[in-house]
Amino acid sequence: MARKCSFLLSLLVTLAFLHLVNGATFSIMSYGAKGDGVTDNSGAFRKAWSAVCSASQAATLYVPSGQFMLHPTLFSGPCANSKIVVQVDGNLIASTDYNLYGAAGYIMKFNNVKGLSFQGGYIDGKGSALWTCKAGKGKCPYGASSLVFINSRDITLTGLTSVNSELFHIVIDTCINVKVDGLKITASSTSPNTDGIHVEQSTGVTITNSNIKTGDDCISMGSGTQNLWIEEIACGPGHGISVGSLGKTANEAGVQNVTVKNVVFTGSTNGLRIKSWARSSTGFAKGIVFDGATMNNVANPIIIDQHYCPHNQGCSNQVVLHSPSHDF
Repeated sequence: MARKCSFLLSLLVTLAFLHLVNGATFSIMSYGAKGDGVTDNSGAFRKAWSAVCSASQAATLYVPSGQFMLHPTLFSGPCANSKIVVQVDGNLIASTDYNLYGAAGYIMKFNNVKGLSFQGGYIDGKGSALWTCKAGKGKCPYGASSLVFINSRDITLTGLTSVNSELFHIVIDTCINVKVDGLKITASSTSPNTDGIHVEQSTGVTITNSNIKTGDDCISMGSGTQNLWIEEIACGPGHGISVGSLGKTANEAGVQNVTVKNVVFTGSTNGLRIKSWARSSTGFAKGIVFDGATMNNVANPIIIDQHYCPHNQGCSNQVVLHSPSHDF
């Protein structure tokens, strides 16, 4: 009883503080959430988000301590205000039934949101069961990314820990002005397609002060990425920091104005990589700056591959019309 009272008092103090700092606060507990690790809380999260998004002033969605299991949950805008905080003090966990996420392709996705700050939290994608299925060449869904931001702007993501995502941990797609800082991302070195942070069709993204250990790229950049700044990253194991793959389709946007600075690579397959398919394409890479990288036990410290062909399947021998350009 004393422990329960202590928890309630702590929750009330936290909510009062958040109200003073960030305006109205909407706790998921007020909408029926249960932090028992087995209850699907996606309905409670959607209801809390609806209240936050419709608030005319600054508002906070609050997740207290606990184990909150989520089925695919979409947080859609536009919202009535552009000062929204998602404060996560608890753990967000996926179900071990990976079939629940195959159709959606995500655990949490924020779409068409402006002025969002996602702070703290721990996300466990429970990806190992799907990795095992894929290793056994069974009939498996493609998988889900843990946290996706799409068609959004003025986003900050700080202090998050993400582990064992089925696919990419963090996706930034078609966004403007995104700041990512202080993340810890971890997955098995043998886990397939578990990129730490993937950026595409986005401009003005900054990624700093983060530690990434995965089975694929620590950070990857797809077509349409512009004005990306990456600094003070610890990467490895994994496949390094990659531009591309580019040129898979005939008509695609290029990647330009990317700076990768003061990164330490440890035990990774690659360090700094640019990869493109050997096909005719409008895609390109230019204005790429790699500065101050430290390589520890890295197989390919710097690699530019213009004949990228994963698994040696479905590849063409055509020469690329627009070759990647690079500045070191």
